[in-house]
Amino acid sequence: MTRFSLAREFEALWQGRSPANLLLLPLSWLFGLAVKLRRWYWKSGPGRPRRLPVPVIVVGNITVGGTGKTPVVDWLANVCRTAGFVPGIVSRGYGGRARSVPHLVQPDDDPAEVGDEPLLLRRRTGVPVCICPDRVAAGKRLLAEGVDLVIADDGLQHYRLARDLEIAVVDGERRFGNGLWLPAGPLRESPGRLAEVDAVLLNGGKDDGDGTVFHVRIDCAVALDGSERRSLESFRGQRVRALAGIGNPRRFYAQLAAAGMEVIPVPVADHCRVSLAELFEHADTPVFMTEKDAVKYQPLAGCALWMVPMEIDMPAEFREFVLARLARFSA
Repeated sequence: MTRFSLAREFEALWQGRSPANLLLLPLSWLFGLAVKLRRWYWKSGPGRPRRLPVPVIVVGNITVGGTGKTPVVDWLANVCRTAGFVPGIVSRGYGGRARSVPHLVQPDDDPAEVGDEPLLLRRRTGVPVCICPDRVAAGKRLLAEGVDLVIADDGLQHYRLARDLEIAVVDGERRFGNGLWLPAGPLRESPGRLAEVDAVLLNGGKDDGDGTVFHVRIDCAVALDGSERRSLESFRGQRVRALAGIGNPRRFYAQLAAAGMEVIPVPVADHCRVSLAELFEHADTPVFMTEKDAVKYQPLAGCALWMVPMEIDMPAEFREFVLARLARFSA
């Protein structure tokens, strides 16, 4: 069984209840107990969270899989910069090779070394991005770069780093799946944890009062070599292949289909890559990929490879909420 098929098997398992879920329940109870003990250690026990001398905003989620944290971090970095701050981003660097010391991501770094999301954030935002399993050490490294505000990507469960603002991102369609802890379900923490964060963002779905709904949209396609930019409307009626090594690829497939394309999914697990040469060996159908995937590939002569940039539509009230918090930090 490939990593892709295994990931999809678990994704299906986490959306319902079956005998397989029951078999995994003992492991889920142990996982939940470990999470609660770890949280107690840092919140009420002997653990002492480390506070940086600058404000810290944490963006994370309570489930595994893609919820849309990366576009939110990108959006936050731009909002903080326009508010007069010099932001920096810390990340574990998931998907890259583990590093025990902080590393400042460069625009030309290998995604296999630093992870695709940190590299994408570095290229999109232009702000310093530091990766390290120890977010405190990464934050201290950013201070040497002159940042005066730190945004922690996927740091909700990294309690060692003290934070001034917590933002949880939830998939507005899948929500919490079957409501079980890992590995029987998708939960990394209990849904009750959301009552403790400063803001809950819902990526799509219905506005039912559980949080602020935002949307990630795609409007155009850019040739992977940067030579051309076209509207998605210009591909209407065409058959295309969709490559999305992300937590929830179905959202990307649906967006392309909504633009009028006939979509053929390319199986690839989250954070992984495929051989483009093999993809075009037997078919010349254009390949569309997400920005997160595009950082892992190089243009291939004679092959139609398109990267689809993401844009975020964030409600004005949430922007005002963030600006008010930033003003409080300034004061």
